[in-house]
Amino acid sequence: MKIVRHDTIDSTNEEARRLAETGETGPCWIVAAEQTAGRGRRGRTWISERGNLFATLLVSPAGAVEQRMQLSFVAGLAAADTIACYSPDGVTLKWPNDVLLFGRKVAGILLESFGPTLVVGFGINLAHFPHDMEFPATSLAALMRNAPSPDEALTRLAAFWNAWYEAWRRDGFAPVRAAWLARASGLGESIRVRVMDREMNGVFENVDDDGALLLRAANGALARITAGDVLLDS
Repeated sequence: MKIVRHDTIDSTNEEARRLAETGETGPCWIVAAEQTAGRGRRGRTWISERGNLFATLLVSPAGAVEQRMQLSFVAGLAAADTIACYSPDGVTLKWPNDVLLFGRKVAGILLESFGPTLVVGFGINLAHFPHDMEFPATSLAALMRNAPSPDEALTRLAAFWNAWYEAWRRDGFAPVRAAWLARASGLGESIRVRVMDREMNGVFENVDDDGALLLRAANGALARITAGDVLLDS
């Protein structure tokens, strides 16, 4: 496993992009102890305190760009399995790219394409978590006496990624989708989905073969959502 390590860096995803521009095709992990400009989906700031895991995988998967987006589910399963090593109960997945621990966000994932390469960024709250967020967060340290080190968590994350990635390459999206749905938060329940500047309400009915969320409205209409933020009703 090729690993490029940094103490402080702007963003592991940005460093992966820079490496891709020099011709690096991976697979390669970029890891930092601290990020000064970490970011999540839609350009949101990702709080990057030392003690948490900030890691990006640069990889060049075969197949169409549309198929690459299925790897967000591979990444979610890898992160969920990593967290479950330390907290076997309470780990769920929130569409499209979050991992929850007892209903609070403990990890986020950011996928970006740069030409033939894909970068898959992981942020896992091991020791710290941000407060006063719209969606409540937590960390492993908040629930257990000794949280794992970033290096220990990375070793597990890389192993789980490899296992799910090979399953995806061998058998396609179906087993990945089934495993993801088995951990899905809010499945079969009423949720809200923020899409651009509006909210949609309905029952989270399924995830289709392309990874889109299927939302059943009160009038029976079925909406297919490819991008948005899920807001779980309490």
